[in-house]
Amino acid sequence: MSDTTPDRALRAFRSHDSLDDPDADGTVRVTTTPFDATVAASDGADGRIEFAVTARVPTLSTVTEDEVADVVEDGWADTFRRRVENIGAVTAGSHDLTPQVERDGEELVVTASLSDLDHDRGANDAVAVVDYVEGTYVQGVIPGYNYTPPVDGLIDAARAAGGG
Repeated sequence: MSDTTPDRALRAFRSHDSLDDPDADGTVRVTTTPFDATVAASDGADGRIEFAVTARVPTLSTVTEDEVADVVEDGWADTFRRRVENIGAVTAGSHDLTPQVERDGEELVVTASLSDLDHDRGANDAVAVVDYVEGTYVQGVIPGYNYTPPVDGLIDAARAAGGG
């Protein structure tokens, strides 16, 4: 295990249903999203644990069978960024969340950090941030395109959860 990941964060990661076992560097994968999402932890000030969240989501044009015009792609990415940056109160702890969204090739990379004295609450809040990113992504899916994995599965799951 990592020498830099606090033991109590590792325990919280191992006991969380949405988190995989920690990698050698202490980073854990969020297993409840089809996107590439990870959480890492380190010691913070005053006994707090700093949680770093990263979620990578595909751009619209990479998950459609159809061609997406550049203006649509850019507008969609800008709307996604603004929605994610307006994260609101999705966490149990009181965090000043200021997620950042950067474009990296055919992906948008969302990063956020939070700190907490309570390691379990911090791990839960890190997963809540990933859930928010996924939900925001699904909300922004534009009707009329033929989507490919993983977005087609997310749409189907949302329809099933909404009763059709």
